[in-house]
Formats: sequence, structure tokens, C-alpha cells
Amino acid sequence: MLQQFPVVSLTGPRQSGKTTLLTSAFPGYKYFNLERPDHRQLIMEDPVGFLKNTGPQVIFDEAQNLPELFSYIQVMADERNIPGQYILSGSQSFLMNKQISQSLAGRVYVAHLLPFSMQEIKRPADLFQTIFDGFYPRLHQAGIHATDFFPSYLQTYIERDIRSLKAIEDLNAFSRFLGLCAGRTGQVLNLSSLASDTGIAVNTAKSWLSLLEASYVVFLLQPWHKNFSKRIIKSPKLYFYDTGLACSLLRITSHQMIATHYLFGALFENLVISEIMKQFHHAGIRPPVYFWRESNGMEIDCIIEKENGQVTAIEIKAGQTFNKDFLQNLKKFPDQQAQKKLIYAGEHSQQLAGISIENWKALNFVTP
Repeated sequence: MLQQFPVVSLTGPRQSGKTTLLTSAFPGYKYFNLERPDHRQLIMEDPVGFLKNTGPQVIFDEAQNLPELFSYIQVMADERNIPGQYILSGSQSFLMNKQISQSLAGRVYVAHLLPFSMQEIKRPADLFQTIFDGFYPRLHQAGIHATDFFPSYLQTYIERDIRSLKAIEDLNAFSRFLGLCAGRTGQVLNLSSLASDTGIAVNTAKSWLSLLEASYVVFLLQPWHKNFSKRIIKSPKLYFYDTGLACSLLRITSHQMIATHYLFGALFENLVISEIMKQFHHAGIRPPVYFWRESNGMEIDCIIEKENGQVTAIEIKAGQTFNKDFLQNLKKFPDQQAQKKLIYAGEHSQQLAGISIENWKALNFVTP
């Protein structure tokens, strides 16, 4: 994309490895961290002069801290009219900032870096440990225990990102809101219930949820609209990008607790859905991922709709022993041309009644 666009942005959650990736992959680029006040001051004293003197091939890390810079980058990118001039990285989605999205419209390729995928941590053996640890690089690289990593991560996230994005006066209420979101993992979003349980207004809950989306803590899985019935549920389902973070918010303190936890099924579903999202994002493809649910309760956990129109319907079951009942909804799915898959917590893969039954370690939905 650097050979095609003047500007490439790389966004993702804090500690997902953006800086490490960019400084390793592009050592010839000059690097400026815009969280540093001295770097921001240096640039904004004379932004035009700075951009001219540094030339092209510059990385601006945590670029959301200096939105004023983007209009100058637009002018310089247009004047030079060459690809690969700037890389912008940040732990917040630039698209949430109208000033930025308007400045760079048509000039920027947007890429995302999420925490490790299962392939990147060598296909872990233990399901409960995998869910509990999550996939943040530093936790795996430094061997930090999840109970030490995530509370510190959350405190840093709330203090740095949330305060910079929005002036939230009641941080305790926001922390409670985060925990309640974790308790609704894999559920259809009910904003009124979430707001009521937190003790805040519905509009506040909506605003806070947007913050969590913008900083890659949660994502909303939308319902599949190309339906065969008008009895469709239009609210999205709530998931976390990282199961380890969700476990920490649920006050799960060991991987042994997950097996008997009332949300084990939801956490396993979250693991599979977030893995599918990562695979698409890291292949540079906007995830064509949805869920399907009719008002009578009939549901398919995940629908993938490729550009060629091919639909894959996926059921996700946390049982470690295969049961034919797992296939009921897939058999009732009305698109007879769809590929059908069951992802379960067991070890064996097989084909049965035209349905591919796969164990959780073999996830691969994006052909390189």
C-alpha cells in the first residue's frame, strides 16, 4: 500500500505491536512519537518547515495526539504527489475524527493491527489458558502473568486514552461500564439495560461504547441483512477484541476458573469470532463478518459473506464432545448454497451431512 498511497495509517489497541512492527519493517523511515511533548512542540512551531526539512518517509506514532498536523500532511502529500510519504500510527481510530478523515480522504490507506492471532503464538494447546491469557504481544514476550498485565493495562488505558478522547468525570462509573460490557460478551446489545445497570443515561452509554470501539477494546458484530425473512433482529452483538481482557474484567483470576464459569460458552465464541476478525484485518480485508438471528430465536453465530457472494455459515459450540444437536441450526439455515462449518472445543475434525466439523485450533478463513 505504501507503493500506491501517499499516506498509510496503522491503528489498533495499545500494546498490539504497532511501533515494533513499523520501526522493524521500515528502518529507513524517520520516527517521531507524538505522545512526546518535545516532538509535538518541534513540529508545531513550524509545521510546513518541519515537513519540508524531514522530507518524505516519516513515521508519526500516536498521531491522534496532533490532529492539527493532518491538514499540513495533506498539502505536502499533494504537492509531492509520490506514494509512501507518511505512515501514521495510533491507538485510536483516526476515522472517528472528522478533521482527520476529511483531510486525508482519498489519500490514505487504512490498516489495522490487532493483538496476536493463534497462528502467531504457535497454535496453543490448552483452550482455557488461551482464553485466559489473551493475545497481547508483551504478555507473551515477557512472560507476564495475565493477572499482573491486564489490571495495569486497563488503568493505563483509562487514564491515557479515555481522558484524551473524552472528559469523563466519573471514572468509577466508566470502569463499571467496562465490566458490564464484559458480562454481555456474545449477547445482542441492549443499550437501555446496559445504561440502567451502570447508572447512566442511554446516550452516555452509547457515547462510551463508541469510545471503546474507537480504541479497539470492543467491536459490534452486525446482523446479516440479506435475509430470507423480514423477522430480523437489527441490534448488533458485543464482543471484545481480546479474551484475556474480557476475563480480567470478569474478575477471572486463573485459567482453571474458565471451565466452570457461566460465561465459558460466550468466551469461547468470542475467541473464535475475534480470531476470524483478526485474520481478515491482518490480510488487509474489511471483515465481511455478521451473525444471523430470526425473531423466533433461530440463530447462526457467524456469517462470512465473501465478495464473490459465497456465504459461510458457522456455528460455535464450547462442548469438547461432539453432539449431533450442534448441527441443528446449520441444517435449518435457508441458504442451501452456503458452506457450513461447526467450530467446537474438541480435538477431532470430520465431515458430516455436508457440514465441516473443525476443532478450534484449525481456524483459517482467509486464503493468503
